[in-house]
Amino acid sequence: MALAVRFLQLKKKLEDEFPGCLDICGEGTPQVTGFFEVMVAGKLVHSKKGGDGYVDTESKFLKLVAAIKAALAQG
Repeated sequence: MALAVRFLQLKKKLEDEFPGCLDICGEGTPQVTGFFEVMVAGKLVHSKKGGDGYVDTESKFLKLVAAIKAALAQG
């Protein structure tokens, strides 16, 4: 599955989980597919390059949701 499609699917899933709370943007990296990072309130909560991998399982998604909830709570 193309990375852009996976990004859009994850974006929708996160927007459904946190309606109106997230500003999700994507930026392609020419000739490199190794970057996928999630920042909340200036804090990096997920980094594919940093070892978290792509969010391709339910357990990774739930871990990301928990990290976002914690970062939003710290606000």
